[in-house]
Amino acid sequence: MSINDSGLHPRNRHRGEYDFDALIAVYPDLAPFVKNGRANRPTIDFSDPRAVRSLNAALLFYFYDLEWWQLPENALCPPIPGRADYIHHMADLLRRTHPAFKKKKMNEVQGIRCLDIGVGAAGIYPTIGIKEYNWDFVGSDIDPRAVESARQIVRMNSALKDKVEIRLQTRSEDTFQGIIGRGERFDLTICNPPFHASPEEANAAASKKVSNLKGKAVRKPRLNFGGANAELWCPGGELRFITDMIAQSRQFGDSVFWFSSLVSKKDHLNAIYRALKTAGAYEVQTLNMVNGNKATRAVAWTFLGK
Repeated sequence: MSINDSGLHPRNRHRGEYDFDALIAVYPDLAPFVKNGRANRPTIDFSDPRAVRSLNAALLFYFYDLEWWQLPENALCPPIPGRADYIHHMADLLRRTHPAFKKKKMNEVQGIRCLDIGVGAAGIYPTIGIKEYNWDFVGSDIDPRAVESARQIVRMNSALKDKVEIRLQTRSEDTFQGIIGRGERFDLTICNPPFHASPEEANAAASKKVSNLKGKAVRKPRLNFGGANAELWCPGGELRFITDMIAQSRQFGDSVFWFSSLVSKKDHLNAIYRALKTAGAYEVQTLNMVNGNKATRAVAWTFLGK
């Protein structure tokens, strides 16, 4: 199957077609899920959560040097190409603005530290960021099960050891408090916030997504990318989560060079910009990303420079 990669970042390893022979060679468990699709080209059933997990595992083994990767039942299994795009765009932002990159190439700068808010059970962003740029990561999450899963992935992979620390956020209302220690510094924070405002909204979106994949109505789908409550929804949904994070980020303005978050709904941007103005952000940048017909964006802000 060809990935609809128009718009993917030029450094994204997932541009072009999946090489299923190469993926199966490093992860044989993918083989039973590969079938011939349109034009007799190999593909998988993207509405089958087992197939999607196997494909993601194969991608992580093949492209990102993982040796072991498993997820708890119902954990979010995010699409890797889009996650990689976020990392690459943030790397470009650092290269344009961070003083450490002055007169240096991207991979010549060592010691960049990234905080992944809501690292999830899969640990995708640290895995990509370490392979691509050798960044150091702290990942935080409010779900103890996700924290233990991410820690196990780190323990079981030599590429991640000594590069990632996973921290449990014990207060669901806090984003940075209790995670960023006194005197601790980060070059950037990243976040893939919960999109939905309720479990009903999340289930309706999942039904629509799987119905589109299958070409017929599906009322109670098995979520092809999974997702526990904290990963898919929170009170107030994406907008409230991001605006709360912005308000709290002001307290840590001297500790972080760039804060950022994905924003799935373009209609939320104006409210986010107003929240950033209220918080007193010094500079705001919107990073637009496109994967085929799907457009998304990340908003980044800093309090440094005043």
